[in-house]
Amino acid sequence: MTTTPDISVIIGAYNAMPYLTKTLTSVVEQSIGRDRLEIITVNDGSTDGTGKELERFAEEYPGLFQVFHQENSGGPSAPRNKGLDHARGRFVFFLDADDYLGEEALERMLAMAEKNKTDVVLGKMKGVNGRGAPASMFVRNQPRTDVFNSRVYWALNPLKLIRRELIEKHKLRFPLGYKTCEDQLFTGMLYLKADGISVVADYDCLYIVKRDDGGNITTSTRGADSRIKVLELMVDLVEKHVPAGPDRDGLMNRHLSIDMFHALIHLARESDPELQRKNYEQLRALLERSYPDSLKARVNAITRLRGELIQRGMLQESIELEKVDRRHRSSGEQPGILVEGDRAYTLLPFFRDAERGIPDEIYDVTAALQDRHRLDSVGIEDGVLRMTGHAYLRRVPQDVPTSTELVLRERDTKAEHRFPTTVVATPELGAGKEDAGKYRYPEAGFAAEVDLTKAVDGGRLPKGLWDVFVAVRVEDVVKEIRFGHKRLPEVATTPQTYVVADGEENFAAALYYTQPYSNLTLDVGENKHKVADKLRIEGTRWSTRIPSQLEVSGSWKLAGMPAGALGVRLEGDGGRSVTVPVTPTGDSAFTASVSLEGLATGSWTVSLWLPSQHGKGWSKPVGPQSALTNTRWISRGVPRFAAVAKKRNKLVLRVGRVAIVKAVLKRLKALTSGKR
Repeated sequence: MTTTPDISVIIGAYNAMPYLTKTLTSVVEQSIGRDRLEIITVNDGSTDGTGKELERFAEEYPGLFQVFHQENSGGPSAPRNKGLDHARGRFVFFLDADDYLGEEALERMLAMAEKNKTDVVLGKMKGVNGRGAPASMFVRNQPRTDVFNSRVYWALNPLKLIRRELIEKHKLRFPLGYKTCEDQLFTGMLYLKADGISVVADYDCLYIVKRDDGGNITTSTRGADSRIKVLELMVDLVEKHVPAGPDRDGLMNRHLSIDMFHALIHLARESDPELQRKNYEQLRALLERSYPDSLKARVNAITRLRGELIQRGMLQESIELEKVDRRHRSSGEQPGILVEGDRAYTLLPFFRDAERGIPDEIYDVTAALQDRHRLDSVGIEDGVLRMTGHAYLRRVPQDVPTSTELVLRERDTKAEHRFPTTVVATPELGAGKEDAGKYRYPEAGFAAEVDLTKAVDGGRLPKGLWDVFVAVRVEDVVKEIRFGHKRLPEVATTPQTYVVADGEENFAAALYYTQPYSNLTLDVGENKHKVADKLRIEGTRWSTRIPSQLEVSGSWKLAGMPAGALGVRLEGDGGRSVTVPVTPTGDSAFTASVSLEGLATGSWTVSLWLPSQHGKGWSKPVGPQSALTNTRWISRGVPRFAAVAKKRNKLVLRVGRVAIVKAVLKRLKALTSGKR
């Protein structure tokens, strides 16, 4: 009986030596195990040792490989289609012959697909030898998403785990006749038809290699013709399957920002002026029919400028723009930002050029200003929230008036309160690789102090989940930054719960980081973080010297609380209570010696106690102690006792006077019974 493989790995190979050996080795050594795989390889008319290397692996691993040899097809589509025609796996994974897999890649991706019942899984990609790799979709794991609620559409290569049933259901194959970008039509349709897409971002699944010989087909294929043809086909695909609106604009943004850009790069290099003009007119016609104002407002400034120049038929200006952009990319330098009033503009070519007359709004980047920020320290001390860090807007000269505010915004009510900060010198900012010293931010640091007991009109910050923002103001341009996910390594990432004194009252405040974005939030009033959960009883015993003295030991996991506030409390009948302060014995550890002398007769419940507001408090009951027995002592000549009892999983001490006559009679009776 033939077993159906879990995964068919499909590898098309053309002159792939010596890279192919590492590629194949990475597949046969997958942690998922060879018994769950089949490897389908297609030698696409190679003239080096590719075919022999495929046969060598097939001989070394009998039954694992299928090897096909064919004449060169001129592109990757035909080999991939051949592999699909022979695949039997529940899933397929396309692997280029010069790339390789992380050891656990297929196991992790398959587990993600099966757990979340998704049709497509993207594994994190890592560039090798200077090759760039898609990154924006791999910020975090995404168990189940789609093209409209994630960045997955920005990775249209087919190097993914794909449920084969989806491919066959829609009769999908790679289009022939293209040397580059052919995979977009296949992958784009998969994305749109998939029942769920997953992303594995916490493991390097696929290593994509830049070949030393320049043999990567994407980089070695020249000309704008085929790229524009695929761009037109992808625009048609999106318009056919996605109604006009924000979802369509989101997908179209990807094609204009990446595919139109790549087409223009090759168009600018075209030596045939007639073909150059023809290609340019193709782009112009495409924008005339498929570039609504809503999309124009969504794309970034340089894409917007490209589109404006194309629509105006300004070919030479488009070529000049690509030359300038190429210089920026090669040097790592980016154009500066001009701030005027409440608007910001990027200083790209032809800005306010009277002869060209391009409107300012084409260059407007107010909503897209890049920020940089970092949290350096945060904590609460004596009721004051203290925070340090830096925040600035990139490429904005620091001679423009700049200020920073701390903003606390309540998550549900949207109530917000703003607090001034003081400037902290940061002479090192801007000197690194990113800005290479061209832009410096010497006063981007800040320190903020907020007295939580007086934060709102002289009163306490109300109960709620207060998300932390930093607002950077440059002239009248204000950008709010959700703060905390970028921080120094020494900043504690576990929740820090504090008990804050407010006059004679106490209240709870906790600093924590949200999931999955890891941003800083202040929890006032125990919405998510309970003070009692941070209190722990380690044990109880009677003193070896004083039988009426109960010794309680424990610890707390609070980041801060008022000195002397924590105590052991005995609560008796009729609302009576006695509280004994604890004595710290080390880092967050304590003991307390509780004397039962003077306690009235009755039952007393033992708990760890912190006073809070309005006479209430946080109580951590002491549970039943199996090793704790009854005790007796003499108080002012009167024998007394404490009997250990259980009451709803709490330690209860029943205190009273020993009945002497009854005790003597009981003792005599016992003695008399013993003589008999």
